[in-house]
Amino acid sequence: MRYLIDTNIVIYYFNGLTADEALHDLLKESFRISVITKIEFLGWGEFSANPALYSQAKAFIRHATLYGLTEEIAEQTIQLRQQFRTKTPDAIIAATALVNGLEVVTRNTDDFSRLGIKTRAVTMKA
Repeated sequence: MRYLIDTNIVIYYFNGLTADEALHDLLKESFRISVITKIEFLGWGEFSANPALYSQAKAFIRHATLYGLTEEIAEQTIQLRQQFRTKTPDAIIAATALVNGLEVVTRNTDDFSRLGIKTRAVTMKA
């Protein structure tokens, strides 16, 4: 299976907050993200106060296969927003998954399942 990694998982993994041992292998095999995930992750407020951490984050995210915003993804995003009134970032990630036949790895499985997206949940540290 090919996976698209949701922003929350990228943030949690980068910060060592996941307890799912299989996630490391999954990221080695299928580290795919939407352009919105790159924007959300690198735009995270914690990085503005820590340039060294921001540099580490940029190096980390370079390992990902990045799916840009194509016309087909934009059209699918519009349809999802109209039909489900979902937030734009989630709609872009969902549309990217739909257009490319990917399963979304996320902590928020309900947010994507209601859009008809296959999901895989990740265990978080207690």
